[in-house]
Amino acid sequence: MFKTRVTELFGIKYPIIQGGMQWVARAELAAAVSNAGGLGILSALTFPTPEELAAEIRKARGLTDKPFGVNVTFLPTLRPVNIDGYIDVIIEEGVKIVETAGRNPEPYMERFKSAGIKVIHKCTAVRFARTAERVGCDVVSIDGFECAGHPGEEDITSLILIPLTVDAVKIPVVASGGFGDARGFVAALALGAEGVNMGTRFMATQEAPVHPKVKELLVLSSERDTMLILRSLRNTARVFRNPVAEKVAEMEKNGASIEELAPLISGQAGKEVLETGETDRGILTCGQVIGLIRDIPTVKELIENIISEAKEIIEKRLYKLI
Repeated sequence: MFKTRVTELFGIKYPIIQGGMQWVARAELAAAVSNAGGLGILSALTFPTPEELAAEIRKARGLTDKPFGVNVTFLPTLRPVNIDGYIDVIIEEGVKIVETAGRNPEPYMERFKSAGIKVIHKCTAVRFARTAERVGCDVVSIDGFECAGHPGEEDITSLILIPLTVDAVKIPVVASGGFGDARGFVAALALGAEGVNMGTRFMATQEAPVHPKVKELLVLSSERDTMLILRSLRNTARVFRNPVAEKVAEMEKNGASIEELAPLISGQAGKEVLETGETDRGILTCGQVIGLIRDIPTVKELIENIISEAKEIIEKRLYKLI
């Protein structure tokens, strides 16, 4: 059911990929997604050192015998990042799926390919998708403007960006940004995508290593409760609208520098929000899909409901329209 090039390439049952969210994409969540038939992803930058990533990969292997991947994001950070060390660990630990994001992964592609690793590149524009295909990526994951985190600077929504990307490349396309239920899943397939990537929706599951208060906040919030920050730095991010995010936006209007904003936007403060449930303590990254989140199921329940409801939408609703 719902067999695509994505399911065949990665050896998974359903074309549903979990977002590589920093602080959230840990072994418990990734293994739960993989066990439920999707593709779980660990976030390399969640772990301060390559050695800690290696331990998390082993932990995930102890929780699932199904395929899972590791996200490596090439973005400016407020701390030095040993990217080569993380890639060494990924190769040494025998991980066969990597999701890259941010800058062009070309400098690392030879190493990935020599190790037999399949590469998904997450990007925000058609031209970046073409580049990903040219440098040898196996799949492109295209992020619409609705997404959590960094949507790029062009503000193109998934409804337009997905079919444009499908038309532009021959490799499989995964739809990312605004997906959280069966309706979005079916829509993504109709637009030509061969799978969906969900981040925010997986945050509101029982296995996500996130404080219950954060999960409750996602359930109670609407699609109007996100905002954009860091536009002045051309590093736009979609986050939950809270006093910290409002303060960042205000400081940006007054010409604040990255150094002045750093204490407010630090990843460590965001980590504390997720761990303590004090949701006004830092930046909370989430997408507009929070408007569609109404419960906190297990990962297995979420995935199985999406698949069964998608089948029902196609068989009982769409077929009747023909």
